[in-house]
Amino acid sequence: MKRLAPVVAALVVGAAVALGGLALAAPDEPSPVTLGPEPVTVVVDVEHSRFIPSTLRVEVGTEVRFVVRNDDPINHELIVGAADVHARHRNGTEAKHAPRPGELSVGPDEQGVTTYRFDDPGVVEMACHLPGHYDYGMRGEVEVVERP
Repeated sequence: MKRLAPVVAALVVGAAVALGGLALAAPDEPSPVTLGPEPVTVVVDVEHSRFIPSTLRVEVGTEVRFVVRNDDPINHELIVGAADVHARHRNGTEAKHAPRPGELSVGPDEQGVTTYRFDDPGVVEMACHLPGHYDYGMRGEVEVVERP
């Protein structure tokens, strides 16, 4: 049964992408498929101050709708973007974020949505910059790859 789990997970992700643009990946593992180029929705669960999934792979030009579900009893944020965006948030001085692409605050046991379009190949960081959260490990990466 344990040997079938990766196969079943891959089939579920493939079906979700094909049927509605929804992608769920296993915790702390790269997405088994490259998402895009059409718009997709990714559910990001926050548990024990960790993003699940913490890594994704998307094609250049893909718009990702992030649905963030905070299952923790404390506030979190999801900041997705280039290094300059993270530099502005590194001190955790913004308790809440106005609706901006790639920036979202989510209270305890709440859910929120933000979108981000990945236009350039490379690695884009996603992180929570509230005090102590980043150092605790609340971060991840989106690998942006050229279209085949």
